[in-house]
Amino acid sequence: MSAPAILSPKAWTAVLAAVVAVAVLVPVLNLMVPAGSALHLSDFSVTLLGKILCYAICALAMDLIWGYTGILSLGHGLFFALGGYAMGMYLMRQIGRDGQYKSDMPDFMVFLNWKEFPWHWALSDSFVAQMLFVILVPGLLAFVFGFFAFRSRIKGVYFSIITQALTFAAMLLFFRNETGFGGNNGFTDFKRILNIPITTPGMRVTLCVLTGLVLIAFFVMARAIVQSKYGRVLQAIRDAETRVMFTGYNPVAYKLSIWTLSAVMCGVAGALYVPQVGIINPGEMSPAASIEFAIWAAVGGRATLIGPIVGAFFVNGAKSWFTVAFPEFWLFFLGALFIAVTLFLPNGLIGLVNRPGGIVGLFRRKKDERA
Repeated sequence: MSAPAILSPKAWTAVLAAVVAVAVLVPVLNLMVPAGSALHLSDFSVTLLGKILCYAICALAMDLIWGYTGILSLGHGLFFALGGYAMGMYLMRQIGRDGQYKSDMPDFMVFLNWKEFPWHWALSDSFVAQMLFVILVPGLLAFVFGFFAFRSRIKGVYFSIITQALTFAAMLLFFRNETGFGGNNGFTDFKRILNIPITTPGMRVTLCVLTGLVLIAFFVMARAIVQSKYGRVLQAIRDAETRVMFTGYNPVAYKLSIWTLSAVMCGVAGALYVPQVGIINPGEMSPAASIEFAIWAAVGGRATLIGPIVGAFFVNGAKSWFTVAFPEFWLFFLGALFIAVTLFLPNGLIGLVNRPGGIVGLFRRKKDERA
């Protein structure tokens, strides 16, 4: 029996269209279309798009563990922030003597009267080393935490609470100045990446395009995972873990592997986020940030892969508009949105489109009538 195709021909066409939109359309509209044109994509829009694309990667990672495996994490903001800090350390070293104190050390270290770099900054001037840490640090932490949690058969709300406690403890740790991560101010005022100015329009577009391509690659990878035998076991664990154990499978290995992979995806998203937004601080580890990951997945539609991506764009797009038009009502809107989705759209926005009375169902009926 042959394995099912990762994507249908129409889906591959959609992926190709997304690649063209990200890699061609965005640069052309930003760099080549005049600023006065209605088709011009502003620098602000490029930065906002890049930021939301990073969030979409996190939402996709959340769908793999929550939507397909039944593991609700309320601490994935920690892995996102760790990837961001790994990138931020390299960007701080790239500042060189352009800081306020004209020192080879970051300004916050000079201000705190540090005489040398802490041990964990030893390889911070190496781009390759820090990119490895973007993957290894979140992945290793997730593996160790998941190993003990899953072996202890901690699941459900208890697992969610523990993950939230983990990210809260890390946030408190990173707030301390003596840890060498900038305290409550974190890292900011970046100048260069790979010795190239980071604030130029060309670099801004490059980072946005790279983020979009990474998201598309992760989506195809996730689709391959859920279509495979491995993915079917993950879904079986979600629906009936005890029965999976009785059939001879070890749920711990499956849960641990997908949990670690999702953490690495968030770490990569954090590394792409920092140079585009220009700051990383312990606030990215707040429990509220991790809860938003789950909200994006729920709003878009769990166990669909594309749904959480849609949810990330919808929620953060609305947030961008609401925080400008009605800043005092944004949190009320977010809460009302989550309640409405829970009560009336259990399958999220994608479920609204795919249900018999939705858009896809309407086209299917029209096609059947013509046939």
